[in-house]
Amino acid sequence: MLVFTRKLDEAIIIGDGVEVRILRVGRHGVKLGITAPSHIAIHRREIYDQIREENRQAATMPMSAEGIVQQLRQILEARQSSAPRSTPEANR
Repeated sequence: MLVFTRKLDEAIIIGDGVEVRILRVGRHGVKLGITAPSHIAIHRREIYDQIREENRQAATMPMSAEGIVQQLRQILEARQSSAPRSTPEANR
């Protein structure tokens, strides 16, 4: 593990596009600002762990082709029912 000492408004750079800056230092924690390209996912550790666990569970769940088709139909039906409907008056 690499350990840094940084003061308020100082930063570290990771790779070619990730900057971590100290925004505030308080009694109960440090507020960080992170600038990164949009294709890089940034999560708090506890959220990252939840995502990994859910992905692991989903990968081990056996599902038949029929079950997958049924889930896709439900998703499409939900999207269609929530989509705004066009009316002749709105098209004028």
